[in-house]
Amino acid sequence: MFSAAVQSGLVSLFSSTGSNQLQLFSTHCDESLPSDAYIGLLNDRSSEPQPSGTVSLISPHSEQSGFLLDQTVLHIQSPVPPKTYIQCPAQSGVELGLKHPWIHLQVRNLGREWSFEVGIADRVGRKGIIRFSTFQKQPRLKVPAKSDDLPLLHLPLSFPSDSTQLTAWSTINLHLPTFLPHFINTNLAEHEESIDDLSHAQVSIPSGQYSHISHVRIYSTCRIRRIWLSDGGPTQKLPWEFELYARE
Repeated sequence: MFSAAVQSGLVSLFSSTGSNQLQLFSTHCDESLPSDAYIGLLNDRSSEPQPSGTVSLISPHSEQSGFLLDQTVLHIQSPVPPKTYIQCPAQSGVELGLKHPWIHLQVRNLGREWSFEVGIADRVGRKGIIRFSTFQKQPRLKVPAKSDDLPLLHLPLSFPSDSTQLTAWSTINLHLPTFLPHFINTNLAEHEESIDDLSHAQVSIPSGQYSHISHVRIYSTCRIRRIWLSDGGPTQKLPWEFELYARE
């Protein structure tokens, strides 16, 4: 998608305050849960507009624990995270091809299970998926039996406790190259047969130098303000609109 393009040191994939917010993303909402699954734009402070139809919007768990945004954000909810998500690129079978080593997400904790994943590739072209979940207790590596599937590194994720937060919003910063060596860590393999798969696998296991991001997928349940990629990490100077501001 962007592999042949000149890539600047800072690329915004999603901004809830811009126009045509989901231009690069496809949306997938669990149709079997018409009252519970929902993806839509709303004001963070007021939770308006309310969804139409039978959808019941969940109440954020920390209304009184910090500053909320008087801005439009993307609300994603479902009791079954794997079936409700947004994904970039929107087109199936297309890779992002962005080479930035850092990914950043501005997200609001809604007190429910939440997960997101990033597809990465090494310089030989071997691909894997890194998934971060608030419900995952221990790091886990899954090596698929079929060559059509990708190895999955599933890692725990936690938000700061309410007692240490000034706001319900957090900025998550991840340096993707540091996760590549874990794809060949046999101590993380879930089952004995997975350990054997690492040395006799038909599947290509990413293990070389980091090359690029292939996709980004954000599951329920959360609110998202911005997703961006950078060369310099959290110390890189950002445009003012990337910062979080509370209403006075």
